[in-house]
Amino acid sequence: MSNIVIFGATSAIATACAREWIAAGHNLFLVGRNADKLEIIRTDLLARSTQRQTVATATADLNDFSTHEALYAQAAQAVGAPDIVLVAHGSLPDQKACEASVELTMQEIRTNALSVIALTTLAANLFEPRREGTIAVIGSVAGDRGRQSNYVYGAAKGMVDIFLQGLRNRMAKASVTVLTIKPGFVDTPMTAHIPTKGALWATPGQIGQGIIQAVKRKQNVVYLPWFWRIIMLIIRSIPEAIFKKLSL
Repeated sequence: MSNIVIFGATSAIATACAREWIAAGHNLFLVGRNADKLEIIRTDLLARSTQRQTVATATADLNDFSTHEALYAQAAQAVGAPDIVLVAHGSLPDQKACEASVELTMQEIRTNALSVIALTTLAANLFEPRREGTIAVIGSVAGDRGRQSNYVYGAAKGMVDIFLQGLRNRMAKASVTVLTIKPGFVDTPMTAHIPTKGALWATPGQIGQGIIQAVKRKQNVVYLPWFWRIIMLIIRSIPEAIFKKLSL
């Protein structure tokens, strides 16, 4: 039985992971902004759990970095010392609105990059002395190369990607797993405004199952679904002189 902390627990992918983990007999500490949604998820998970399992919640604005340390302490008190931390929160910014507003751009970078870096720094400092644990972060294929259609979001995810590379290098000496999760298109409430969804799109359940397997295997980086690794390899290979003229 592991003790698992999920930040951004009300997201569709995080909820899918939570259901898989509760079915496997683990304890969960769920952090989110919306108390009502958290309680609905908690009630659902408890119905799927055994009497030996614990499902606890905390409401927080993760952009307030001063709350992060207390959240880890609260998790340890509620379910025990964390074994796995999943960072799943984020937002999908309006690129055009960001282009017109430095303030909005910085807000999105804070949500999608800086808050993640703050949370994973604390997780690393918890796990390193114990010489065990897993830090899993949901990034995005958007972080592999900047594109005009979403480069603010991509820049934030790219920052997280590079940070996790360095953190993985540091934590390898302590036998701590640092997993970067790179989903492609996922049909969630965050992407509900996109009208046409085709063969490249995945469901939250599919991504959740992929995350569970990657955590079990102690992988370093996982593209979900798998074919995004090939797609992004091709996109990264396009020469800049050609790439900058494309409408992507």
